[in-house]
Amino acid sequence: MTTISVTVNGVKHTREVEDRALLANFLRDDLGLTGTHVGCDTSQCGCCTVHVDGRAVKSCTMLAVQASGATISTIESMAHNGKLHPIQQAFTECHGLQCGFCTPGMIMAVAGLLQDNPDPTDEQIEHGLEGNLCRCTGYINIVKAVKLSAERLRGKAR
Repeated sequence: MTTISVTVNGVKHTREVEDRALLANFLRDDLGLTGTHVGCDTSQCGCCTVHVDGRAVKSCTMLAVQASGATISTIESMAHNGKLHPIQQAFTECHGLQCGFCTPGMIMAVAGLLQDNPDPTDEQIEHGLEGNLCRCTGYINIVKAVKLSAERLRGKAR
């Protein structure tokens, strides 16, 4: 067991964790942040994507002890005071989700993509989401949602 300290969604946590515990399981099981989904345990689906020190990371590929000292943001940090984040709102308006299982990881990946590139082309969006699988939507509406949220985040709201 190792004691780690992390700041998750603005709250500092100090916990003892097994050395082999995955960050995804720590977030879900120890902190109760169940918006981080585990879909494959092999880093193929992206459902577990969170931000670690501002970078999108698949939390099933990182040990919790590796995150010690880090600042982590999960899907639970996106909405504020009951108001959806522009990315969440765009996914809703553009029907960029169906069953919703991949949506938290997809939204966190999109947030990382738009942080790095606030005005991506369709090709850049597709490349930026390559590590996130959706089995329901066919991605067309996800790309529309990314474009709409990018416009809104740049201040060109429609």
